[in-house]
Amino acid sequence: MPLPLYLLALAVFAMGTSEFMLAGLLPDIASDLGVAVGTAGTLTSAYAIGMIVGAPLMAALARKRPGRASLFGFVLVFLAAHALGAATEGFPVLFATRVVAALANAGFLAVALTTAATLVPADQKGRALAVLLSGTTVAMVAGVPGGSVLGTLLGWRATFWAVAALCLPAAIGILTCIPARRGQKDAAERPTLRVELAQLGSPRLLVVVLLAALVNAATFAGITFLAPVVTGTAGLGELWIPVVLVLFGAGSFVGVTVAGRLSDQRPGSVLAVGGPLLLIGWPALAVLAYRPVALLVLVFVQGALSFALGSTLITRIFYEAAEAPTMAGSYATAALNIGAAAGPLVAATTLTTAAGNLGPLWVSGFLVAVALLIAFPLRTVVAAGRSSEALR
Repeated sequence: MPLPLYLLALAVFAMGTSEFMLAGLLPDIASDLGVAVGTAGTLTSAYAIGMIVGAPLMAALARKRPGRASLFGFVLVFLAAHALGAATEGFPVLFATRVVAALANAGFLAVALTTAATLVPADQKGRALAVLLSGTTVAMVAGVPGGSVLGTLLGWRATFWAVAALCLPAAIGILTCIPARRGQKDAAERPTLRVELAQLGSPRLLVVVLLAALVNAATFAGITFLAPVVTGTAGLGELWIPVVLVLFGAGSFVGVTVAGRLSDQRPGSVLAVGGPLLLIGWPALAVLAYRPVALLVLVFVQGALSFALGSTLITRIFYEAAEAPTMAGSYATAALNIGAAAGPLVAATTLTTAAGNLGPLWVSGFLVAVALLIAFPLRTVVAAGRSSEALR
């Protein structure tokens, strides 16, 4: 895989760390800025909404600019938002910087996903996207726990400064190594925005977007509420929480890497094997969560299966949105973040039921079941190899 892909993955690593790091920083932020923890928690919601709205909006605004210029600009805005957030003494300013950072993150990811697919031959999109998305999985393995430790030792502002610092080498690398227009059509040949948006009317594309959103919703429904399962159901100490999250992140890295080698040529195999296993895994985790060893093993496995299926479906979005070259990345980004926002909201409603801490895990299983019920009668759509033209 070409070097520019890894530079894009570095930026995705910084942005992924920022997206998930607040879970361990909210009490410190609330105390420092004089707000309630619940109020500080709105920073997470603001970021999620910014990602959902920002993906298509930023991609549309950037579509007439060279990919390198857009990527560089988004990274600089993201860096500046974190520097301002680290320096502010007021919660409203911090809230505003999180919205701006989310918009920049969404725009970067939408353009980066599209750019990644153009840096490699047409039949290697899946591998290229796996490299890019590995930035997110490495963030879960190392970035988020590292940010939590840094915040504990030096305060939450240090974590924000660290994220800003990570953006510097990524920005320099993008400016020097990303081709200005490689793989992009001339403006005269590129489809109009109206034509690209019209692709959303394609039933095939909508099916894959829906499936990607459901699988990602299941993933975040389960992982968001793992902490009380670890300390409550399994009876482990609080120090085990980052260990469990690292295991999930390590599994997700394995899943993305393996799926990246299969999703171009054999997506049907990934979905046919991984889908049922993922469906079984979430209820199994709920039933066996009180056994620490089983919990640790299943968390790793579920991370691998979740990201293997998720990355394969993201690859399918690019194949189905081939006639929307500048907006396909935004469709993939929106699918990911709709799932990331909706999954925890649904899962949270079960915490006060008889299911208690295990409710979110059952929700994850239910969401995967819905995805498989939709996918089964339409399996030729989601399992159509690198080219589905023959099925149109």
